[in-house]
Amino acid sequence: MIVYALVGKSGTGKSTSVLQYCHEHNIPAIIDDGIFILNGSKIAGTSAKYEKNYIKAVKRATFFYEDHCKEVMDAIQMTCVAKILVVGTSVKMVNLIASKLELGKINKYVDVSEIRTSMEINMARHMRNTQGKHVIPIPYTQVETNRLKKIIQKGKKLFSKQAKYIGEVTVIQPRFTKGTIMIHENVYRDVIIHTCKTLHFVRNAKIVESDFNTFQGVTIEIELNWQLEKNIYEPLEKVQEMVNEVLLSYFEIEMNTIDIQLAAIKLEI
Repeated sequence: MIVYALVGKSGTGKSTSVLQYCHEHNIPAIIDDGIFILNGSKIAGTSAKYEKNYIKAVKRATFFYEDHCKEVMDAIQMTCVAKILVVGTSVKMVNLIASKLELGKINKYVDVSEIRTSMEINMARHMRNTQGKHVIPIPYTQVETNRLKKIIQKGKKLFSKQAKYIGEVTVIQPRFTKGTIMIHENVYRDVIIHTCKTLHFVRNAKIVESDFNTFQGVTIEIELNWQLEKNIYEPLEKVQEMVNEVLLSYFEIEMNTIDIQLAAIKLEI
């Protein structure tokens, strides 16, 4: 058996990306959060996201409980898979899981940053921090709803780059989450306007359009104090750069687009 490992901190979108990675590398089996998944369907185990607290969730994910560990080991042996991917938050964790399940030495380690862009990772972190959403890479119909406190939504079907269907993920709200952080859209708007006005050449600024949840784009209308002989693109690009840096620093949002509309110029002599 060839053993792969996908490593990344909690909330970076590992479970969302794992089906695409397995499809591209012809890996039929996955170990993620305490469950054994084969060809997109749960075969054995219990998700760590069903646990009542974080400590128990970690124990479940690392197969601390003997009956749970044996159930998954037996299932893996019966299926005789040639390739398997172990998902974890660190190299130490995936090594522990591989040892517990007697998978042998891990042949290839992959960091989540190798298969996801920084924008995708920051978006996943933002969604985790503000909405507490977690993903299980199995279909909604296989989720044991009676064991969960709350199902958030069905998640989505995943397709390859060639539009081929490769599986489904389910989005849930685990019982061990600390809660959610609600940030009103006006907060983002106020921060953007304040950032623009800290630049000495910006006379005024306002938000024309914005989307901070899905598309992640914003359109800003500004008025400038500027000298006629200077390149007009310089201050506009500076506004884009500053807004992007502030949103990334404060909220871990990496905007998809920051469009600047120039409404007026007061010429300086």
